[in-house]
Formats: sequence, structure tokens, C-alpha cells
Amino acid sequence: MKILHLCLGNYYADGFGYQENLITKCHKKEGFDVVIIASRINYDSKDSSQYLTKPGEYINEDGIRVKRIEYKYKRNNLLLKFSRIFRTYEKIYESIEKENPDIIFVHNPQFWDIKQVVRYKERNKEVIIYADNHADYINSAKNFLSRNILHKIIWRYRIKSFLPYCERIWGVTPNRCDFLREVYKVPTGKIGLLPMGADSKKINFDNKDKIRKKIRKMHLLEENDFVIISGGKIDERKKIHNLIEAVNQLNHPRIKLLLFGTPNQEMKDTIESITNTKHIREVGWLKSDLVYDYFLASDLAVFPGTHSVLWEQAVGTGIPCIFRKWEGMTHVDVGGNCIFIEGGDIKTIKNAISNIYNDETKYKEMERTAIEKGMSFFSYDEIAKRAIGKTKY
Repeated sequence: MKILHLCLGNYYADGFGYQENLITKCHKKEGFDVVIIASRINYDSKDSSQYLTKPGEYINEDGIRVKRIEYKYKRNNLLLKFSRIFRTYEKIYESIEKENPDIIFVHNPQFWDIKQVVRYKERNKEVIIYADNHADYINSAKNFLSRNILHKIIWRYRIKSFLPYCERIWGVTPNRCDFLREVYKVPTGKIGLLPMGADSKKINFDNKDKIRKKIRKMHLLEENDFVIISGGKIDERKKIHNLIEAVNQLNHPRIKLLLFGTPNQEMKDTIESITNTKHIREVGWLKSDLVYDYFLASDLAVFPGTHSVLWEQAVGTGIPCIFRKWEGMTHVDVGGNCIFIEGGDIKTIKNAISNIYNDETKYKEMERTAIEKGMSFFSYDEIAKRAIGKTKY
């Protein structure tokens, strides 16, 4: 059976641990013939900066064929910008027809040429189509034009025409399900929750103690240190700078912060000015598989700002967490593995860390729940099956 993944409503980032990477990887390991057709947008694994890669085909690190297709209008920068905003591409129908898939999985249906997927389905009734949505009120529709023109008119119109041909459209968080319902007017019965998760094959839980000792030794951390971990794409909205300040101000000899990832240009000077202390360990950008090892080596994950896939990956690794409270993001609480904070300010973060550190009974209960429930619920082995209707949602 052949599954075609379309990554045209956003980007496909080679070598990252995003949903597009992990679902396709799991489908490949399940024995499916997997192909990815993607836009030219890619991300640099060294500094997470966005760039346009060349159109063409190649085999990725998971043995999956990836086809990058060209934008339709590219004669000059203005036309290219238009194509990128409305996501119009060359020869989509021909590319789909050439692959002759049994299942099409659309990662984000917000692209103008979704009509070509509809056209293909009309001519090939037996093909089964699923889609997911990553847009929400935090990362999209942030200004009047985007919210009321791009999303409520253009993308709503395109998605409405696509819905009769799609088995189910998944929201990857509860508030992204809400976004589908409220902004695009997708019927509730067509929507399901397909959470982002963790690559369980890369979580070496059986060797947790060995990994923990190795990483702590590498970064001059003691076995009895209480190690907090955070990171990713570090921008102002992630509030990582407030977490750093909170740990510094706690000034506790046993509380340390492992920080991975790279700050964007806006935050670079700020981060550099507050990380050179005995409480902070900067490790730079980590490959996606190493992130899991660093989670295993830590005691608490703290993400005091906007959501990223690292939230689900942390829960899926079985580590207690502190998250900023956002409406529609409580799915990461599987029964007491985490706490939510109302704000991302320094004082709030300090109090939350102190409360957990000073209450060993509470911490152990959080850890037990994280291991017993979080690791199974957020495993991509199961999520990938749910995505194409192979298990119940």
C-alpha cells in the first residue's frame, strides 16, 4: 500500500522531529511505500533558520523519497512572495498522478492548490484522504488581514471544497481542533484529535541510568543535582529568557538548567548575557534523537511560553513538566504528570520550580504518572496508525 504525504500547506524540515518527519518514518517502518511531496521551505538544523531548498528528488535519512516542487510563480521576488503566501505550485496534479497512491495524507490543507487533490480524488474514487491541521489562534490569524481575509475567507473556502473528499481532518492539539471548527467551519463530526508525540524508538528508557550519568558527567552535573531542561527555537514568545533568570535568581546549589537550541537574532544578545553562570549549561542545537537522551538525563522539563512539539516529546519521554497554560493545550496533562502556570514571568516560574523541588512526594507522583501514562499515549507508533484510520481515535 502506498501512502503519499503532501507537505504543501507549510514546510517539510529535513532531519527534524516534527510530525511530518515521524509519521512518515513510522509508516515506512510499518512496511508502507511512503513518498513525500513538499514545498521548497526547509530549516537549517544548525540554527533552525528557514531557507528555500532547490526543487528535485532525494532519499531522506529514513529511506523515504522526497520530492520538492517548485512554486508556480517565480519570475521575480514579488511573484515568488505571492506564491509562498498562497502556496501555489507547479504540476501538483501530475505529481500526485505519477505516484498513484492508495492513501493521501495532507499535512495542513491551507494551500491554494488543494483543489488539485480534490480533482485527483474525483478521478480516482478509491483513494482515501486524511488531513491534519497545525494552525491555531497562537501561531496563525494574528492580525486582522490574516484572520479575516486569509483564514476566514480564502482558506475556509478552499477547505470547505476539500471536506467532502476527506475522511477526517485532525487537529494536532485541542485548540487546533477548535480552530478548524470556529474559523473554517469544519463540522464537529469530521474533526478528530491526533496529538503530536514522541519517537518511542529513540527513547532508550531501559538504559536511562547509563544515559543520565553520561550526559551529566559531560556537562559537569552531579547525580544529586535537580536538572531542569528546556530549549528549542528560542524566541521571545517561548519565555526561555525568563526561565534562565528564574533559575539564576533561585541561586540554589543543586538546581541547574540544561538549555539546548539556538536563540533567534532578536534574543541572541539577551540569552548570551544571562547564561554565563554556574547554574546554566548551554549545549547548543541537538539532533532530534539526542533530545530524548537529554530529557532522560533531566528531572523536570519547563516550557513557560508558547507551545512547541517539545511539549509532547517531553511527556512521551516520561519526564514531569511545567507548561504555560494556554486554552486548548491541556491534552499534555495525562493525569498529573505536569502543572500549568498562568504566566511566563520570572516570579511565577521560580515559584513553580520551588514548589515541585521542595515537595518530593508530589514530584514522585508526577514522575510515576508521566512514565505510566505519558509514554504510551504520546508514542508515534500509535499516532501513525490512528492518522490513517488503522486504530480508533
